[in-house]
Amino acid sequence: MASTAAAHAVLQRAEPPAESRLKRSPEEVKLYFTERLEPAYSAVRVVNDRGEQVDRRDGHVDRANPALLRATLPMLPPGTYQVRWRVLSIDADVTEGGFTFRVE
Repeated sequence: MASTAAAHAVLQRAEPPAESRLKRSPEEVKLYFTERLEPAYSAVRVVNDRGEQVDRRDGHVDRANPALLRATLPMLPPGTYQVRWRVLSIDADVTEGGFTFRVE
């Protein structure tokens, strides 16, 4: 018997890694997914512990790699930050999630 699996854009890898502790502020957040993303309906935000958005509001799907969602960051002071993402894959499935990282 053959079975069919529904594909979804699943987060494969993140830079910085989820739950990581960093000695210095990252310059960018990169989220690598298992499926190509629809640029118009995919977003990433980085917020501080007060819920304020701290990224440069330039989150976008990478043109050269349509499975990569990225956003640049200013120099972040020490603290805990949450990465929140919501994406639409090319098969029309929406997935969302989040994780934290800490700048020491």
